[in-house]
Amino acid sequence: MEDLSLHILDIAENSIDAGADRIEIMISIMSDNDKVILQVKDNGRGIDAETIKKVSDPFFTTKSVRKFGMGIPLLIQTAEECKGRHSIDSEPGRGTTITAEFQKSHIDRKPLGDMGATMAVLISGHPDKDFSLLFKKNGFSYRLDTVELRRELNGAPLNLPAVLKLIKEDVNEYVREEI
Repeated sequence: MEDLSLHILDIAENSIDAGADRIEIMISIMSDNDKVILQVKDNGRGIDAETIKKVSDPFFTTKSVRKFGMGIPLLIQTAEECKGRHSIDSEPGRGTTITAEFQKSHIDRKPLGDMGATMAVLISGHPDKDFSLLFKKNGFSYRLDTVELRRELNGAPLNLPAVLKLIKEDVNEYVREEI
């Protein structure tokens, strides 16, 4: 994958496949600690301990349509290539939290990418789901939450083209590495 936003998109889609109706995405860029941390947390079905041991295998999947699952293995590989690490915290019925940490200055670290497009794709494809994006960098903080957005828009559908354009532009104004 070309950038980290595509990893986030893939993991969030996994969350939806697992029955989640709330996905919380956190991106933290810490220049002082030379780290980039991505976290995707959901309230889906969760994963049992035995399956957690298998998810790093690209030829393992819980999906019946595809016979392999590359999302988590690629995220793990990307983190490890950048002197990072990963964790998967999950229990059946409780949801799942996937965290990946990257060395910010590592030459092989992928750029953050187009988080505005990622959020617009998730929201347009799943307008009935709730998404939260928290971005933190060096004391700066930005949050997008579809629950709050629905309230502000008086229940207008979030997948209207004008709303999606606004979401994409707003996210991309604040969620970038240069801040």
